[in-house]
Amino acid sequence: MVIKTRIFGEVTIDDEKLIHFPNGIVGFPELQDFALIHDSEKENQPGIRWMQSVQEPNFAMPVVDPLVAKEDYNPSVDDDQLKTIGECEEPLVLVTITVPSDLKKMSVNLKAPMIINVDSRKAVQVILEDEYDVKYYIYDLLKARQEADKKAGE
Repeated sequence: MVIKTRIFGEVTIDDEKLIHFPNGIVGFPELQDFALIHDSEKENQPGIRWMQSVQEPNFAMPVVDPLVAKEDYNPSVDDDQLKTIGECEEPLVLVTITVPSDLKKMSVNLKAPMIINVDSRKAVQVILEDEYDVKYYIYDLLKARQEADKKAGE
């Protein structure tokens, strides 16, 4: 399948790689089908990918593994919230990244992770009852890691 995107232009996606959110995502229940796209031009950024809507070419969200931002991230998710995606031994968990014009205010939303059943490619975005932040600031953390990586490479 070829999809048009605002960020990447036309992209060919294997139908078997599409991710289906039966209930849509928070704030956009009508957007249910997505492709997870790697930005090859940004390889130096730790695991940042794009959740690109198939229905709406202008809608794509940068996402990342929450453990990149918070190593002890381990939310409690109610089994009822996961019914729509079925059982999965090792789900893929991603959180959205917000990159404002002031990069020092870059954050991830640890309160509303996306949980993807990698076997069925069905997904759900949940709102956690845990004490996680909607805006967990990561700029200083990423900068410190980048500097540590640079020193390790010397």
